[in-house]
Amino acid sequence: MSENTHNYVGLTEEEAAQRLKQVGLNNIPEQKSNPWVEFLKRFWGPIPWMLEITVILELILHRYADAGIMVVLIFFNAILSTLQEQRASNALAILRQQLKISARVMRNGEWKTIPAEILVPDDVVHIRMGDILPADVRLLDGNLLVDQSALTGESLPVEVVSNQECYTGGVVQKGEATAIVLATGLHTRFGKTANLVREAKSKSNLESVILSVTRTLIFLDLLLAVLVLVYTWINHQSVLHILPFTLILLVASVPVALPATFTIATALGAKELTHEGVLVTNLAAIEEAAGMDILCSDKTGTITENKISVSELTAYSPFNDQQVLHIASLASDPSTQDALDLAILERAKEQGVLPDYSQRVQFSPFDPATKRSEAVFHEDGKTIRVVKGAPHVIAPLCSSIPTNFEQDLTRLAGLGYRILAIAAGDDQTMQLYGLVSLQDKPRSDSKELIQHLKNLSIGVVMVSGDSLPTAQAIAKQVGIGEKACLVQSLQANQSPDPQCDVFAEVLPEDKFHLVAAYQRHGHIVGMTGDGVNDAPALKQAQVGIAVSTATDVAKAAASLVLTQPGLSNIVSAITVSRKIYQRMLTYVLNKIIKTIQIASFLSIGYLLTHDLVTRPFLVVLLLFANDFVTMSIASDQVKASLKPDRWDVRAMLLPSLSLAIPVSFLTFGIYLYARDGLHFPLAQLQTLSFLILVFTGQGMVYLVRERSHFWNSMPGKWMMLASCIDIGVVMLLAACGIFMAPLPLTVIMATLLVVILFLSGLDFLKVLVFQHSHLH
Repeated sequence: MSENTHNYVGLTEEEAAQRLKQVGLNNIPEQKSNPWVEFLKRFWGPIPWMLEITVILELILHRYADAGIMVVLIFFNAILSTLQEQRASNALAILRQQLKISARVMRNGEWKTIPAEILVPDDVVHIRMGDILPADVRLLDGNLLVDQSALTGESLPVEVVSNQECYTGGVVQKGEATAIVLATGLHTRFGKTANLVREAKSKSNLESVILSVTRTLIFLDLLLAVLVLVYTWINHQSVLHILPFTLILLVASVPVALPATFTIATALGAKELTHEGVLVTNLAAIEEAAGMDILCSDKTGTITENKISVSELTAYSPFNDQQVLHIASLASDPSTQDALDLAILERAKEQGVLPDYSQRVQFSPFDPATKRSEAVFHEDGKTIRVVKGAPHVIAPLCSSIPTNFEQDLTRLAGLGYRILAIAAGDDQTMQLYGLVSLQDKPRSDSKELIQHLKNLSIGVVMVSGDSLPTAQAIAKQVGIGEKACLVQSLQANQSPDPQCDVFAEVLPEDKFHLVAAYQRHGHIVGMTGDGVNDAPALKQAQVGIAVSTATDVAKAAASLVLTQPGLSNIVSAITVSRKIYQRMLTYVLNKIIKTIQIASFLSIGYLLTHDLVTRPFLVVLLLFANDFVTMSIASDQVKASLKPDRWDVRAMLLPSLSLAIPVSFLTFGIYLYARDGLHFPLAQLQTLSFLILVFTGQGMVYLVRERSHFWNSMPGKWMMLASCIDIGVVMLLAACGIFMAPLPLTVIMATLLVVILFLSGLDFLKVLVFQHSHLH
C-alpha cells in the first residue's frame, strides 16, 4: 500500500499549529526532581553519616574550628557533586534530543516526515511495519499486527483493522495503514505510563568491581581501626579522643568522588561519540564496549549495501553479454519494483540496451510458483518470447544446454551470487542466451573495517538469513572468514563453535539465542540490527547497536545508535570506551594506593609514636582535595588499549600494594627525620604529614596513568591544571598557617622535591610491576 492510495486531506500547517497551542506537545513530560531535594540527599548515606558523626564528636571535644571547617567541606562536597551530576544530566538530555521518534503525516495535502512530538489530534498519519505508534489512532484503511505487550501486558500481538483503535507506544509487527490521530501526549490512553523511547537500565560492571575493591579496603581499615581502639583502651587513653580519628580512617577508604568521576567520564565519552556519528542511549554500554570481544553483525545493509546489482554476465555462443542483458531486460518491468528487475534494468540503461516497452504484447511478472517471469515482444518484425528465472526451471525449456552450464552454476553459486537463466525464442523452440548473476555487494569500507576490528582483538561473526554458500562468499570477500555454520547447530547451553565465522539461514528469533549463547560462555557481546525482530537481541547484548537505517523499535532497544551508513563508527565507540576504561583504571589504582598509604601511615604511625601523625580535619581536607582533583582524570589524554578490557580485582591489588608500600616508607621516613633530626613539634609534624600525603597522592596519578614510563605520554591539560592549583593552594595554606601549623617555605619546597625525585625512581619499579601484571 502506498501513501497515496486514498486522497486524504489532513490538516493544514496553520490548523496544526493552532491545535498544538491548545493540546501541547505530543510527549510525556519528564518527572524532574526538585533540585533542593537532590541537594539534601547529598547529606544522607553511609559516607555523609560518618562525616556528620565526626563533626558531632569534634563538637563534643570542643574542637569548634575543626568542626566548622569540616561542615564547610561537607557542604562544598554536596554542592560540587550536585552541580557535576546536573551538568551530566543536561549533557545527556541534549544527546537524547537527537534520538526522536518521527511520523509520516499529511499536511497541506502532502505527505511529509515530522517529529512525532508535534503531532496533533485529527492529523492523518501513515504507519508501517517497524514503527512505534506515535499517538492514539484510529485506522482509516489497511490493517496492522500490533504488539501492545509493553502497554497492556497481553503477550500476543493484536490485529487491528479499519475503524479500530490502537494506542501510543504499540509496536507495529506487520502491515501498513493510514490512520487519524485521536489523542496525543498526556491525553493518550496510556499517557502517564507509555514512553516512546524506553531506556534500558543495566548495572555497570565498573561500579560493582570498584565497590568490591572498596569493601576489601574498608575491611582492612576496619581491622586497623579496631587495633587502634584496642591499643587506646589497653593504655587507658580516652577512647572519645581517638574516635574521630578512627571514623576518619574508615572514611579514607571510601571513594567519595567515584560516582561523579564515572558519570563525567562516560558523559564526556558520549558527547565525543556524537561527533563520530554515534548516539549513546545507555551510558553503561560505553563501559561495556571496552570489554566487547564478539561482534555479531547483520549482513544486509551493514556489511553489504542492501542494494542488488548485476555482478557478472555469462553469455553462451553465439550470443554476447549485451544480448544477454537486452533479453533479460525484456523479461523485466520497472513497475513491479522487484529488486532483481530494477538491478537488470539499471545495468541495461548503463549499457544502452533498454527495450522499447511500447512493443511489448504481454508480460507475466515473477511468480513464486513457476519461479520465472515471461514476456512477449514484437521486435524487428518478429514475435519473441522471453523468459527469465531459476536456472533449473529455464533449462528444461531450451532446445540445447551448453556443456559448461552446470560448471558455471557451481562456480557462480560458490561466489554467493543469485543466478538467473535467460532464454528467448518462439512457442516451439527456446535458446539459452546466458546467465545473469546478481549480488548485494559488500560496502566499500567493510573489508577495512573488519580488519580494523580484528586488530582490536574483536571476533566478528556474520549473521545472515541467506543460504550457506551466499553467506560464506560475502564473509570471504570482506575478510571475516570462510567457516560457515547453520544456527540450528547450536544446542541448548552449548557454546557457539569458535571456528564459525558465519551463521547462515538465521531466523530473527535465532539472533537472541545466539547472543545469549555467547554470553553464557563468558563473552561480552555486541549485536548490530535494524529491524523490529532484532530488538530482543539488541536488548540482550551488552552492546546493542542500531544501524542508521534501523526502525524506531530497534533504535529504542539499542544502547548505541549509528547515524551514518555502515559500521565504521563502531571503531570510534570501541576506541572511546577503551580510553574511558584506561582513565577509570587510573582512578581505581590511585584510590587503592592512597587508601593503603593513608590507612597504614595513620594507624601504624599512632601505634609507634603514640601521637596522631595528622589531625582528623586535615585527613578530611586531604580526601576532598585529592579525590575531587582526581575527578579531572575523566578528561585525561590516554591511549586506547589494543585488546578488550576486563576488570580484574586481583590484577589491580598486587600492583597497587607494590607501589603503596614504598610510598608509605617514604612518608614514615620524612616524618621521622623531621621529628628526630629537625625536632619539629607535633603540630608542624601534622602539617608536614598532610603535605606529604597531598604531594604523593597527586604524583601517584601521573605515575599510574601511564603503564610504561610516565614521560611516554602527555597528560590532559585540565588534569595538570587541577594538580597545579591543588598543590599551589595546599602549599599556600601550609606556608601561611591557614587551618594548620605553618611550615617554612624551604621545608615545603624540599619536601615537594624529595617526593618528585622518589616517585621518578619508583617509576622504574612501576614499569616492572605492570609488565608482570595483566593490566594494559
